[in-house]
Amino acid sequence: MLAGCANGIENGALPSSPEITNQTGRIITLWNGSWIAALTVGVLTWGLILWCVAVYRKRKGDNKLPIQTRANVPLELMYTIVPLLMVGVLFKFTVEDVSAIKDTSEPADVHINVVGKQWSWDFNYVDDDVYDPGVQAALTGEVGVEETLPTLYLPVDERVEFTLDSRDVIHSFWIPAFLFKLDVIPGKTNVFQVVPTEEGTYQGKCAELCGEYHASMLFNVKVVDRAEYDAHMADLAAEGYTGQISADEYSRDQVVQLTEDHEEVES
Repeated sequence: MLAGCANGIENGALPSSPEITNQTGRIITLWNGSWIAALTVGVLTWGLILWCVAVYRKRKGDNKLPIQTRANVPLELMYTIVPLLMVGVLFKFTVEDVSAIKDTSEPADVHINVVGKQWSWDFNYVDDDVYDPGVQAALTGEVGVEETLPTLYLPVDERVEFTLDSRDVIHSFWIPAFLFKLDVIPGKTNVFQVVPTEEGTYQGKCAELCGEYHASMLFNVKVVDRAEYDAHMADLAAEGYTGQISADEYSRDQVVQLTEDHEEVES
């Protein structure tokens, strides 16, 4: 009950607001609607249980069995049809919202290829033909402070298309404030689009257990105006990070060898 009084309860206690992306409002509405439906059913069910306990309880001196009913067709039809209707309504809204959230039919303004690896991220800015290699030390599992984590730059109010690839094992690309995550699977490219609508710095992480240093597989997200975004692209080009990093840049054996070499140096 105390947790329910925390900030954000208007969003169903989700770590976001309807203004952060073009989809967070839709997700919050679906979340809250589902909870309202669940709580309504719960209150009705608890009420009927308590009513039956109170009305049909065994009273003192009453040793007779209640009337035994073998069947009640209207009642059985009701508790079969009503749940089906409820599930159907939830299914309708869920399918509509998921279809809208995963729709990639609109042309994107910015294309970014994300490559997950044990245990960091590479960000390819496809349109500008530059990349951010992230923190290579993260491949060894070293714990870094927030300032050293890889940072993904996104232009505000522009449609961004993400393509997700993995270099080794299954990861999951998750920006909690965006209320969306998608698996990063070796040999399969997943795609989604989003329009960030509020400037700021957000946290990202891997949401799929991917090995020993999974908890350190973190990144930052900066939603900035177009001028700052272009300046960052120019900085990456000036530092020599031109071209694109392939998901096959390192083989699985090379990644394992990098980790083993680091552990040997530490010991």
